[in-house]
Amino acid sequence: MAKYIHSMIRVLDETRSVDFYARCFGLEVADRLDFDTFTLVYLSNGESETELELTVNKGRDTPYDLGDGYGHVAFSVEDVDACHARLEAGGLNPRKLVDFAPGGTVIARFFFIADPDGYQIEVLQRGGRYK
Repeated sequence: MAKYIHSMIRVLDETRSVDFYARCFGLEVADRLDFDTFTLVYLSNGESETELELTVNKGRDTPYDLGDGYGHVAFSVEDVDACHARLEAGGLNPRKLVDFAPGGTVIARFFFIADPDGYQIEVLQRGGRYK
């Protein structure tokens, strides 16, 4: 079987993105590969073996067009309310908390936050299938 190992997003400013993911989700640089025209930065933490790969194309100074095909990346947290409050207090502008209750029963509690490049990130309360 195949093992899912990472997702990649293109970012404009390495420092800004590394800081955002560290502040929001405790991701740290696990590896950094520097090439002539681009740099790959792999972020991870002890919660998962999966990594987030940031690709920084050197010499680019205009934001990426995310188009209409990008969905989102998701993180699960122990306490979504506390995470939301922490990010809000840090000036990171998380969107409102949502109780997803199709049929009247809450099956998920979450919020979204945008990273510095506009990528949408879903933050879910741990439980159910997101342990």
